[in-house]
This record gives sequence, C-alpha cells and structure tokens, in this order.
Amino acid sequence: MKFVSYSNVEYQERLGLYIDDDIYDLKNNARNLSIDLPATMGPFLAGEREYMDRAREVHRAILDKKTVESVNGGAVMLLSPVPHPTSCRDAYAFRQHVATARRNRGLEMIEEFDQFPVFYFTNHQAVGGPGDVCVEQDHLEKLDFELEAAIVIGKRGRNISAQEADDYIAGYMIMNDLSARRLQMEEMRLNLGPAKGKDFSTTLGPWLVTPDELAPHAVETERGRQYNLAMKAYHNDELISEGNMKEMNWTFAEIIERVSYGVDIFPGDVIGSGTVGTGCYLELNGTRALEAKERGESYEPIWLKDGDAIELEIDGLGRLENKIVNNAQGHSILAKKKNV
Repeated sequence: MKFVSYSNVEYQERLGLYIDDDIYDLKNNARNLSIDLPATMGPFLAGEREYMDRAREVHRAILDKKTVESVNGGAVMLLSPVPHPTSCRDAYAFRQHVATARRNRGLEMIEEFDQFPVFYFTNHQAVGGPGDVCVEQDHLEKLDFELEAAIVIGKRGRNISAQEADDYIAGYMIMNDLSARRLQMEEMRLNLGPAKGKDFSTTLGPWLVTPDELAPHAVETERGRQYNLAMKAYHNDELISEGNMKEMNWTFAEIIERVSYGVDIFPGDVIGSGTVGTGCYLELNGTRALEAKERGESYEPIWLKDGDAIELEIDGLGRLENKIVNNAQGHSILAKKKNV
C-alpha cells in the first residue's frame, strides 16, 4: 500500500490511500465498509498492526470497486506522509558518502563507522512534504540537499534485535535532509550538533510505502532486509546524483537495534538512512574541487539557490519535488567576531 497525507479543500489534514494515481480518503472509504479508522496518519500509526490490517481491507475493497470514494487530486495539497513525527532521527549508513566527504577534507576514514551505526536527532517539528521550502537568508549560505531513504516505525518496542527489527517498520519514503552548510560548519567546530545547520527543514514524501510493496526488490541478509532500489537527485532538472539503497553499509534493522537500546521507540518515529554516496553537494563539490586542482584548474562550488528545484527519486518510493523559496524574514545568526 501507498499512504499519503494531504490537505483537502477545507484545509483539513487527511490520510489517504494512493492507488493508480488517485487518492482515496481512508476514513471515508473505511466508513463505507463499516470499518473504523482515524482520519490522519498519527492516530493511524498509533493503532499499530490492527489499523494496518483494517487499511488492507479498505485497499482490497477499492481495488474490487466495492468502495470508490476518490479525492479530486487537483483539489488537494500533498503533505509529508507523516506530518507530525513523534521524533525524527537521521543515521549515517552509507560508507561511501562518509569516506569521500572525509577524504575531500584531508581526513582519514574514521574506524568507528564500521563498529556501530550512529545517528542524531533533528527537528521533528520542521518536517514538510512536496512543494515550496521556505528558508531564511542564512540558510542560503551554502544550502545543500541530501538524498536519503527513511522509515517510519509502526509499533512500540525497546531493546529490539536486528533479527526482529524489520517487523517494526510501517513503511518507507524519500527524505531530503536539507542542510545549511555554513551554519553547520561553524557550530560543529564546538563538537556539538548539528543544530541550526539542520533544524530548519526536512522534507519527506511523496508517499509512505509499506514493505510488502517493495518485496520484489528485497534482499534478505543476516543483518536485516536491504532493497535494490535506484536513487537519483535532480537539480533544476539536471541529474546530479545516482546511488542505490542496497549500498547501505548499516541496514535499517541494525539502526533500529542501536536506536532502541534502553529506550522505547514509538509508532510515528522517523529514521533517515543518511546520505547515499554522491548524494549531496558537500561531497560532490569536494570531489570536483580535488579533480580540478589535479588539472590545475579552479572550481566554483554549486549550492541550492532561491527559486531552485530539487527533486529526489527512489524506485518504488516515487519522486519528492521541492522548490527553494527565500523567506528573508529573520536576522542573521552567522558567527561574528567578538572581543572577549
């Protein structure tokens, strides 16, 4: 199944099933079948497996034309599939990205990467979906995209082993971890964060895809399930990045094992994969600059600008389209020299 969250003509948040390029309101179609389901994603996920099973009944009925109350797609606005995550973590699962980004800064690969999966908490209240991404002027100082996959947790648990962890995944979606690199680089010198370089916008979408939909692409391993799904990024319609979800050196199952150690995870928690190799300008610019230097040439780094389109695509998960819009409302918080 593919789930979408959307805003209807009355600006109400609703949960729908995405079937054959049309949206079917889940609650309304469930009611037609005398099935009780909530109207939005948060309460739906809180119902765990029972609500997911009920949604499958509705999905089958729509396919069988037993209930066909569809939504006019032109009259709705897609939101993040999970508009209000209970938390949002982002991991560091692709070794190629980490190794290349460190090499470009003249650093050796850090050995701890291969010892345990690491993650950080980002702002779960600054999550959006397809469409405009409003940023402040400081964010446009080296504004970057990050091409990632993400999962949403579908049932509560604690101390979950990697062998069990895939059963806790409600679905998969595309994630763009937008990054203000100048702010990020300033604050990371203090060995804390990332914070303001990351907390202003994370986009998810366009759908939440259940694991059964991706079964033909699944690769079962002792470390958990992986998926052979191509990943691509386009900047103003130009292809700039290509990778594959199967290149994750830490599986989502292993990440869940680490995340859940000693703490509860909850339905609605979102966890990102981290950036695929070549999946951001921080990495691409560094590589291109080194190559240009070897040729005795200069290189002008590329970043996202006001009005730019950034589109991320993962096979089976759709295409997440965003446009950068300069809000220009806030004062600058970039570092300034102080007399101490």
